[in-house]
Amino acid sequence: MTLVLDAGGLSALAGQRARLAELRQRGYWPAQVPAVVLAEALTGDHRRDFHTNRLLRGCQVRDVTEPLAREGARLRAATGRAETITATDAIVAAFAATCRAPVVLTNDPHDLAALAGHSTRPITVSGV
Repeated sequence: MTLVLDAGGLSALAGQRARLAELRQRGYWPAQVPAVVLAEALTGDHRRDFHTNRLLRGCQVRDVTEPLAREGARLRAATGRAETITATDAIVAAFAATCRAPVVLTNDPHDLAALAGHSTRPITVSGV
């Protein structure tokens, strides 16, 4: 299983030490984080971002390529809700589809499930 975090999943885990310890104990760590997630999850203020940055040090932040962005755009359009689903979530779903047995941890399972439903590979979506 590959754990993939969206912005909500990243922010939520930053404050849940017990859940993080459980994920590590089960061998689901390090989590994968597409780089675009940082733009949504961080503020740029090191004091406010302290816990999230500490969590990110243990994650693998992955670059977003043009083909990945294009697949995210395809997924977003396929939902019929492109105006309400963020590009970041679409890229998270597109990235997850490239991983082995992906599980996306999110605080917005509705949007991620809609995107995952149009993926060519299975993606599991789990609420935080």
